[in-house]
Amino acid sequence: YLQIVVEPYPYPVSYKGEYHLRSGSTKQELKGAALDRFLLSRIGRHWDGVAVPGFALSDLSAQALNVFRKRAARSKRLTDEALAESDDVLLHKLKLFEKDYLKRAAVLLFHEDPEALMTGAYVKIGFFRTNTDLLYQDEVHGDLLTQVEKTLDLLLTKYLRAGITYEGLQRVETYPVPEAALREAVINAVAHKDYASRIPIQISVYPDKLMIWNSGHLPEHWTLEQFTHKHASVPFNPDIANVFFKAAYLESWGRGIELMQNACRDQGSPEPQFRWDNGLWVEFPFAQSVLTPPHEKTPVKTPVKTPVKIMMALQENPNLTLAEVAQHIGKSVSAVERASAKLVKAGRLKYHGPAKGGHWEVINT
Repeated sequence: YLQIVVEPYPYPVSYKGEYHLRSGSTKQELKGAALDRFLLSRIGRHWDGVAVPGFALSDLSAQALNVFRKRAARSKRLTDEALAESDDVLLHKLKLFEKDYLKRAAVLLFHEDPEALMTGAYVKIGFFRTNTDLLYQDEVHGDLLTQVEKTLDLLLTKYLRAGITYEGLQRVETYPVPEAALREAVINAVAHKDYASRIPIQISVYPDKLMIWNSGHLPEHWTLEQFTHKHASVPFNPDIANVFFKAAYLESWGRGIELMQNACRDQGSPEPQFRWDNGLWVEFPFAQSVLTPPHEKTPVKTPVKTPVKIMMALQENPNLTLAEVAQHIGKSVSAVERASAKLVKAGRLKYHGPAKGGHWEVINT
């Protein structure tokens, strides 16, 4: 036998204009997004940190930037002085510029239509009776922070049935997936997705489980077992993750899976299951105690209540008047006024500024 040992080379090498990668006993040619990712990783860069000519600061959404400022102010992870700076200075402090160009992360985070940069930069949600029987579905578009909030609102108000119990006179609603675990799973899917794949995040809800898939990648040389146990924070999109951290959506210690597991244990729900299949699947089995009774097996499309519609409309455009909100959601002005007054009293809604020219703030508790 003749054995030839070739040591791995630290830099990419092309042969006749092609790049190849050895995986086990096979040789694979790298093309498209995989080649882009490989070349960037070898020079210490990430996909979301690449500059994008053709997008200017004026193309970004002032509303999305204001939402970030409010969340970052509450998180105390940026100083008041930094948040008071101009958009240009703030984005430089967030390291979302590459010389004179915005990075891809900036467009995804703060452009009202990130699909102008990358096809598939949105979330799909569907309710399935079986794998082949889709009953209804929704798509969530917009900047990444908006996608997180709207996705969670839809899941909690339309797709998941809360079990109702009473502690004395207090009504207690328990969702089949703990809200904290669901929020962590959605945030991680949006923050760590491989946007170069051009495939939307897909959330499938069944009568007995909820599944989230995103086209992310495990860190190089990691196994699924390493990923689901205590591990360091190695974000796939470091620039996006940094903004999510500043807005208190993410921690920076790689504790997301542990937080999901603990939230499920605390509620007495089954722990989430993880598997790898051209991306990461997170599956939340529902506890037997919250499954739909046999005589109610056919899911019913739950109508979105007026207060939720009001908050969704004002979160999308805080400058709307109540009359404009009423027209937007198809309700009477009086109904919107009554519902918004209750939301203000409950601390879920707050108005800032003069009667004319002010704006609303939606407070998610």
